[in-house]
Amino acid sequence: MERKLFLGDEAIAQGAIDGGLSGLYAYPGTPSTEIMEYIQSSKEAREKNIHNVWSTNEKTAMEAALGMSYAGKRAMVCFKHVGLNVAADCFMNASITGVNGGLVVVSADDPSMHSSQNEQDSRYYAKFAMIPILEPSNQQEAYDMAYSAFELSEKFRVPVMIRITTRMAHSRAGVATKAKKEQNGLKLPANPRQFVLLPAIARKNYKTLLATQEPMVKDSENSAFNQLVDGPNKKLGIIASGIAYNYLMENFDGVSPYPVLKVCQYPLPYKQVEALYNQCDELLIMEEGYPIIEEMIKGFLAVGKPIHGRLDGTLPRDGELTPAIVAKGLGMPVEEGQPIPEEVVMPRPPALCNGCGHRDVYADLLEAILEYGEGRVFADIGCYTLGALPPFNAINTCVDMGASITMAKGASDAGLVPAVAVIGDSTFTHSGMTGLLDAVIENTPITVVISDNSTTGMTGGQSSNAYGRLVDIVTGLGVHPDHIRVIIPLKKNHEENIRIIKEELAYNGVSVIIPQRECIQTAARRKKAEAKSKE
Repeated sequence: MERKLFLGDEAIAQGAIDGGLSGLYAYPGTPSTEIMEYIQSSKEAREKNIHNVWSTNEKTAMEAALGMSYAGKRAMVCFKHVGLNVAADCFMNASITGVNGGLVVVSADDPSMHSSQNEQDSRYYAKFAMIPILEPSNQQEAYDMAYSAFELSEKFRVPVMIRITTRMAHSRAGVATKAKKEQNGLKLPANPRQFVLLPAIARKNYKTLLATQEPMVKDSENSAFNQLVDGPNKKLGIIASGIAYNYLMENFDGVSPYPVLKVCQYPLPYKQVEALYNQCDELLIMEEGYPIIEEMIKGFLAVGKPIHGRLDGTLPRDGELTPAIVAKGLGMPVEEGQPIPEEVVMPRPPALCNGCGHRDVYADLLEAILEYGEGRVFADIGCYTLGALPPFNAINTCVDMGASITMAKGASDAGLVPAVAVIGDSTFTHSGMTGLLDAVIENTPITVVISDNSTTGMTGGQSSNAYGRLVDIVTGLGVHPDHIRVIIPLKKNHEENIRIIKEELAYNGVSVIIPQRECIQTAARRKKAEAKSKE
């Protein structure tokens, strides 16, 4: 047994390696990205031949992980919470197919939206799919859960979700590792029709899933991750899940005067919940994200006592919890400093890097489209989303991965011509290709700008599956070669680029402009690595 200092993401990665992982599938998205990056840099993972290549999107990652499970090996798939939306089709059906080898789904939620479009809570997805959830309260539990989750998955023959949040993913603590398990051997499903979801088979599989629900609850009730700890003051009972339990213990220096139920494995341990409810005058529920525990408790208890939490305003309905917020919910005094005056420290919104090619793309596009008026640029998820801010104020939408092209198409169908989509190279292969095909089928008059910086820049410079393939992909989707224009976004090319963009804006059909210029950050790292290799 060794002790190592790990981020929560790294603890999950090492726990999976030690737990017999054969393949990790993922698409980068903060705060989940470091799980894949840790395994990609792990000598041990290379020696064990653990698959660790970024997938094109979360849906393909989920499906590939399920394929590895089909072959009997242990697989993990990782993404951020909005990535689970992309993977949802396979995710939901995987609970009906069941698994062969253990399958673990890590969904990293982002309460307070530090780098996300919303605050959604992945626990609802897992409850919807009727599968177990593991929610670590610290880095040691993150490791332990990843280590044991494959066995839990194989025990109930269903995927298991590990749900983390930003603070868990990106904070460090000492972690004790365990004995390493061997990888599973290749073994096909005993039932050759298990994964064939024809209605007659799916109905049988669904009954099997329903039959596992009671055993899952009993497993939670006996889990070491769930603990009911007594306290002398029965005026209040506290249920704390995941990292909220850490915040609670921080306020009490590790010993609560109130009875506390720590919930880190779901389904809810109903017996412990009832035991806490029966001995206390009222309950306070502390959980990161949505009030799912609070809602479930009110659904199965004959509620006569007050139950406090996010629903009644004892804790804020939005945002992540903090020790100070937890203290306020407990009625404890909180020392808060004075707000920082804006005249002393002005807000500094994020901005495109100096030397970023996206800057020149927007400079070219804004001048070229000026004659048509505002409100015509549909954008996507990536660094270029910062074009919404001054000095550019260049884009009008940013909804989800790939939506730029399809929203531009819909607006064009409504009569907004020309309509422009701005999308990055990695996001295009993630989920922009199908939208472009829709436009090609109808020859919709839209102009698609694929701003190609040769990387997945926003999440730290991971490899882009579009690298060196964009023209071939766009041609293969049916865009006429005369209207696939590759440009270099540099100031010296400004006038020429404006001319090309204007030509395509005037074209009554689908056109694609590909500005190509390497990300300034990855270019700097590449040059540094090249110089070092010559030493």
